[in-house]
Amino acid sequence: MRALLIAATLFVAAPAFADAPVSSAVLADASKAPAARTIIDGAAWRCEGANCTASGGANQTATRACRRVVARFGPVTAFTYKGVPLTAEQIAACNA
Repeated sequence: MRALLIAATLFVAAPAFADAPVSSAVLADASKAPAARTIIDGAAWRCEGANCTASGGANQTATRACRRVVARFGPVTAFTYKGVPLTAEQIAACNA
């Protein structure tokens, strides 16, 4: 009975995990993309070419997260942190 209750709880909670906001970045220079997973402030970044995505991460503003990614990967042309996209002006400031 206990196993059934645990299984039911996990089944109900599964959609909450699937809907977690995703972070993403498009690098200006794909050659600077890391070949392996890179952890930045708790977010696990993976890149395929210039397109990078991450899951997890510290509670911080999207602009701060962008600056931390730019410090490691180089300038970005687009950036979203936990579902919050940056404007063109914010991206320009992030890359500065």
